[in-house]
Amino acid sequence: MVAREDLLNELLKRLDEAEPEGADTIARDLLEKQGVKPVELVTVLSKKLKEIGEKFGKGEIFLMDLVGSAEVMNTIMEVLKPALEKSEEKPEYLGTVIIGTVEGDIHDIGQRIVASLLQAAGFKVIEIGNDQPIENFIKAAEENKADIIGASALLTTTMPMQRKLVEELRKRGLREKYKVVVGGAPTSPEWAEEIGADGHGADATEAVEIAKRLVGKG
Repeated sequence: MVAREDLLNELLKRLDEAEPEGADTIARDLLEKQGVKPVELVTVLSKKLKEIGEKFGKGEIFLMDLVGSAEVMNTIMEVLKPALEKSEEKPEYLGTVIIGTVEGDIHDIGQRIVASLLQAAGFKVIEIGNDQPIENFIKAAEENKADIIGASALLTTTMPMQRKLVEELRKRGLREKYKVVVGGAPTSPEWAEEIGADGHGADATEAVEIAKRLVGKG
Protein backbone atom coordinates (compact mmCIF):
# COMPACT_ATOMS: atom_id res chain seq x y z
CA MET A 1 0.00 0.00 0.00
CA VAL A 2 1.24 3.45 -0.88
CA ALA A 3 2.09 5.48 2.20
CA ARG A 4 -0.25 8.31 3.18
CA GLU A 5 2.53 10.88 2.99
CA ASP A 6 3.48 9.75 -0.52
CA LEU A 7 -0.11 10.05 -1.71
CA LEU A 8 -0.47 13.50 -0.20
CA ASN A 9 2.77 14.68 -1.79
CA GLU A 10 1.62 13.29 -5.12
CA LEU A 11 -1.65 15.19 -4.84
CA LEU A 12 0.19 18.41 -3.98
CA LYS A 13 2.42 17.81 -6.99
CA ARG A 14 -0.67 17.56 -9.22
CA LEU A 15 -1.86 20.89 -7.85
CA ASP A 16 1.55 22.53 -8.20
CA GLU A 17 1.96 21.35 -11.79
CA ALA A 18 -1.66 21.97 -12.80
CA GLU A 19 -2.03 18.31 -13.71
CA PRO A 20 -5.61 17.06 -13.19
CA GLU A 21 -5.11 13.45 -14.32
CA GLY A 22 -5.57 11.10 -11.40
CA ALA A 23 -6.05 13.88 -8.83
CA ASP A 24 -9.59 12.75 -8.02
CA THR A 25 -8.46 9.13 -7.52
CA ILE A 26 -5.64 10.15 -5.20
CA ALA A 27 -7.99 12.35 -3.16
CA ARG A 28 -10.48 9.50 -2.88
CA ASP A 29 -7.75 7.10 -1.72
CA LEU A 30 -6.61 9.55 0.94
CA LEU A 31 -10.16 9.84 2.26
CA GLU A 32 -11.31 6.23 2.02
CA LYS A 33 -8.14 4.15 2.39
CA GLN A 34 -5.87 6.44 4.43
CA GLY A 35 -8.53 7.93 6.67
CA VAL A 36 -7.50 11.53 6.10
CA LYS A 37 -10.15 13.95 7.32
CA PRO A 38 -11.65 16.06 4.52
CA VAL A 39 -11.05 19.28 6.45
CA GLU A 40 -7.38 18.39 6.93
CA LEU A 41 -7.04 17.74 3.20
CA VAL A 42 -8.71 21.02 2.23
CA THR A 43 -6.46 22.92 4.64
CA VAL A 44 -3.27 21.43 3.17
CA LEU A 45 -4.42 21.94 -0.43
CA SER A 46 -5.54 25.50 0.25
CA LYS A 47 -2.13 26.32 1.70
CA LYS A 48 -0.47 24.99 -1.45
CA LEU A 49 -2.89 26.95 -3.67
CA LYS A 50 -2.05 30.10 -1.72
CA GLU A 51 1.65 29.50 -2.36
CA ILE A 52 0.88 29.14 -6.07
CA GLY A 53 -1.07 32.40 -5.98
CA GLU A 54 1.89 34.14 -4.35
CA LYS A 55 4.19 32.81 -7.08
CA PHE A 56 1.87 34.30 -9.67
CA GLY A 57 1.89 37.61 -7.82
CA LYS A 58 5.71 37.62 -7.98
CA GLY A 59 5.71 36.80 -11.68
CA GLU A 60 7.27 33.38 -11.10
CA ILE A 61 4.52 31.48 -12.94
CA PHE A 62 2.15 32.29 -15.77
CA LEU A 63 -1.57 32.99 -15.63
CA MET A 64 -2.37 29.71 -17.37
CA ASP A 65 -0.50 27.88 -14.56
CA LEU A 66 -2.59 29.62 -11.91
CA VAL A 67 -5.88 28.89 -13.67
CA GLY A 68 -4.79 25.30 -14.27
CA SER A 69 -4.01 24.76 -10.59
CA ALA A 70 -7.38 26.21 -9.62
CA GLU A 71 -9.09 23.79 -12.00
CA VAL A 72 -7.22 20.88 -10.40
CA MET A 73 -8.43 22.13 -7.01
CA ASN A 74 -12.00 22.18 -8.33
CA THR A 75 -11.60 18.57 -9.52
CA ILE A 76 -10.41 17.51 -6.09
CA MET A 77 -13.20 19.44 -4.36
CA GLU A 78 -15.81 17.45 -6.30
CA VAL A 79 -14.50 14.41 -4.44
CA LEU A 80 -14.27 16.18 -1.09
CA LYS A 81 -17.65 17.94 -1.09
CA PRO A 82 -19.76 14.91 -0.03
CA ALA A 83 -17.32 14.13 2.79
CA LEU A 84 -17.24 17.75 3.92
CA GLU A 85 -21.04 17.90 4.04
CA LYS A 86 -21.10 14.87 6.35
CA SER A 87 -18.26 16.12 8.52
CA GLU A 88 -18.93 18.20 11.61
CA GLU A 89 -15.65 20.02 11.01
CA LYS A 90 -15.70 22.71 8.32
CA PRO A 91 -12.76 24.38 6.53
CA GLU A 92 -11.88 27.91 7.55
CA TYR A 93 -12.34 30.20 4.57
CA LEU A 94 -11.99 33.98 4.44
CA GLY A 95 -15.49 34.01 3.02
CA THR A 96 -17.70 32.58 0.29
CA VAL A 97 -17.94 34.24 -3.11
CA ILE A 98 -20.46 33.59 -5.88
CA ILE A 99 -19.01 34.66 -9.22
CA GLY A 100 -20.27 34.63 -12.78
CA THR A 101 -20.84 36.61 -15.96
CA VAL A 102 -24.22 38.26 -16.38
CA GLU A 103 -26.96 37.24 -18.78
CA GLY A 104 -26.31 38.05 -22.43
CA ASP A 105 -22.53 37.86 -22.01
CA ILE A 106 -20.70 34.66 -22.94
CA HIS A 107 -17.21 35.84 -21.95
CA ASP A 108 -15.87 34.05 -18.89
CA ILE A 109 -12.08 34.15 -18.95
CA GLY A 110 -12.02 37.27 -16.76
CA GLN A 111 -14.21 35.84 -14.04
CA ARG A 112 -12.29 32.54 -14.16
CA ILE A 113 -9.04 34.41 -13.48
CA VAL A 114 -10.64 36.30 -10.58
CA ALA A 115 -12.05 33.04 -9.22
CA SER A 116 -8.60 31.42 -9.35
CA LEU A 117 -6.98 34.26 -7.42
CA LEU A 118 -9.80 34.30 -4.88
CA GLN A 119 -9.33 30.59 -4.26
CA ALA A 120 -5.60 31.08 -3.91
CA ALA A 121 -6.24 33.84 -1.38
CA GLY A 122 -8.35 31.53 0.81
CA PHE A 123 -11.93 32.13 -0.30
CA LYS A 124 -14.50 29.47 -1.04
CA VAL A 125 -15.54 30.23 -4.61
CA ILE A 126 -18.69 29.09 -6.40
CA GLU A 127 -18.45 29.70 -10.14
CA ILE A 128 -21.82 29.76 -11.88
CA GLY A 129 -20.44 30.40 -15.37
CA ASN A 130 -21.34 32.84 -18.11
CA ASP A 131 -24.64 34.13 -19.52
CA GLN A 132 -26.28 33.81 -16.09
CA PRO A 133 -29.64 35.42 -15.24
CA ILE A 134 -29.95 37.43 -12.04
CA GLU A 135 -32.00 34.67 -10.44
CA ASN A 136 -29.06 32.26 -10.64
CA PHE A 137 -26.72 34.66 -8.85
CA ILE A 138 -29.21 35.10 -6.01
CA LYS A 139 -30.12 31.41 -5.83
CA ALA A 140 -26.45 30.42 -5.59
CA ALA A 141 -25.82 33.05 -2.92
CA GLU A 142 -28.75 31.81 -0.84
CA GLU A 143 -27.88 28.12 -1.21
CA ASN A 144 -24.22 28.61 -0.33
CA LYS A 145 -24.62 31.23 2.40
CA ALA A 146 -22.36 33.57 0.44
CA ASP A 147 -20.73 36.74 1.67
CA ILE A 148 -20.05 38.29 -1.72
CA ILE A 149 -21.64 38.18 -5.15
CA GLY A 150 -19.28 38.99 -8.00
CA ALA A 151 -20.87 39.88 -11.35
CA SER A 152 -18.80 40.38 -14.48
CA ALA A 153 -19.89 42.19 -17.66
CA LEU A 154 -17.59 42.39 -20.65
CA LEU A 155 -20.02 44.23 -22.94
CA THR A 156 -21.57 47.67 -22.56
CA THR A 157 -24.90 46.09 -23.54
CA THR A 158 -24.81 43.72 -20.56
CA MET A 159 -23.68 46.24 -17.93
CA PRO A 160 -27.33 47.05 -17.03
CA MET A 161 -27.67 43.50 -15.69
CA GLN A 162 -25.27 44.45 -12.90
CA ARG A 163 -27.60 47.28 -11.94
CA LYS A 164 -30.54 44.88 -12.13
CA LEU A 165 -28.77 42.49 -9.73
CA VAL A 166 -28.40 45.21 -7.09
CA GLU A 167 -32.01 46.34 -7.62
CA GLU A 168 -33.36 42.79 -7.37
CA LEU A 169 -31.48 42.15 -4.14
CA ARG A 170 -32.98 45.35 -2.77
CA LYS A 171 -36.50 44.35 -3.85
CA ARG A 172 -36.16 41.01 -2.08
CA GLY A 173 -34.83 42.57 1.11
CA LEU A 174 -31.45 40.88 0.60
CA ARG A 175 -29.29 43.88 -0.23
CA GLU A 176 -27.75 44.13 3.24
CA LYS A 177 -27.11 40.40 3.31
CA TYR A 178 -24.62 40.34 0.44
CA LYS A 179 -21.76 42.50 -0.72
CA VAL A 180 -21.81 43.06 -4.50
CA VAL A 181 -18.63 43.51 -6.52
CA VAL A 182 -18.74 44.25 -10.24
CA GLY A 183 -16.06 44.07 -12.88
CA GLY A 184 -15.38 43.82 -16.59
CA ALA A 185 -13.65 45.93 -19.22
CA PRO A 186 -16.39 48.57 -19.71
CA THR A 187 -17.10 49.00 -15.99
CA SER A 188 -15.54 51.50 -13.57
CA PRO A 189 -15.57 52.61 -9.93
CA GLU A 190 -17.99 55.35 -10.96
CA TRP A 191 -20.33 52.77 -12.48
CA ALA A 192 -20.19 50.66 -9.32
CA GLU A 193 -21.06 53.69 -7.23
CA GLU A 194 -23.87 54.68 -9.58
CA ILE A 195 -25.61 51.31 -9.36
CA GLY A 196 -25.05 50.93 -5.62
CA ALA A 197 -22.51 48.10 -5.70
CA ASP A 198 -20.00 47.68 -2.87
CA GLY A 199 -16.89 47.59 -5.00
CA HIS A 200 -15.30 47.46 -8.43
CA GLY A 201 -12.39 45.29 -9.45
CA ALA A 202 -10.33 46.78 -12.27
CA ASP A 203 -8.38 43.53 -12.46
CA ALA A 204 -8.17 40.20 -10.67
CA THR A 205 -5.64 41.34 -8.07
CA GLU A 206 -7.72 44.36 -7.13
CA ALA A 207 -10.85 42.22 -6.95
CA VAL A 208 -9.18 39.98 -4.37
CA GLU A 209 -8.12 42.95 -2.26
CA ILE A 210 -11.65 44.35 -2.36
CA ALA A 211 -13.10 40.97 -1.36
CA LYS A 212 -10.71 40.77 1.60
CA ARG A 213 -11.69 44.26 2.69
CA LEU A 214 -15.41 43.52 2.40
CA VAL A 215 -15.12 40.51 4.72
CA GLY A 216 -12.91 42.41 7.14
CA LYS A 217 -9.69 40.60 6.23
CA GLY A 218 -8.03 43.32 4.17
